[in-house]
Order: sequence, then structure tokens, then C-alpha cells
Amino acid sequence: MPDRTELGDVASTTPRFAHESEEELARLLDFYGIRWEYEPRSFPLERDAEGRVTESFSPDFYLPDFDLYIELTTLKQSLVTRKNRKVRRLRELYPEVRLKIFYGRDYRSLLFKYGLAK
Repeated sequence: MPDRTELGDVASTTPRFAHESEEELARLLDFYGIRWEYEPRSFPLERDAEGRVTESFSPDFYLPDFDLYIELTTLKQSLVTRKNRKVRRLRELYPEVRLKIFYGRDYRSLLFKYGLAK
């Protein structure tokens, strides 16, 4: 698989990441030739009485060759608790969706393993 910079217009092929950790993971996936998509889908979790989506969850990455979503959670604990609630709801509503969560310690361990730790 060609590197994203070999595909031509880098600005149109490189997403705007919400957090530096997402960009680091994207570089690691690129290095190993793993195809990925950034926040390709939002899963509705709650709807109001009129059926409008009031809460949704958009995993950070989708790895199409593995049919796997990845969510990075390197945030402070109060935000992790809220995200965990969303993940539980996603699993209730969409049991067929495969999702792997990388918490801060998991993510740091991954970076260390591949020599990317700062």
C-alpha cells in the first residue's frame, strides 16, 4: 500500500486529527501498511421522542482489513468514564461491531513497544 504522501494531494488525504495520539497511531498503522479510515462512521446511541439523534459515538479509526474499530482514550478519568458508558451502549445496540479500546496505559505501552515513546 502506498504511503499517503505518495497518493498526491496530502492535504486531501490526511485527516485533521482531534488529538496528537491519533496522528501517532495513524503513522504507526501507515508504517506497517495497515489500511485505516479516520472516524468513518457515527453510531446513534440515543434519540429523542421525534427520532432525532441526541447522542452518538464515532470511533477514532476503522481498520477495514480486520473489520475492527479502534478508540483511543488518553483523556483524564472523568472523560474516560463517560466514554466507557458510550461504549457499553454501542455494544448493546450494535453487538456485531468489533471495537478495541486503547486506554492511556495501553497506548503508552504500544508506543514503547514500537520505539515511539517520547
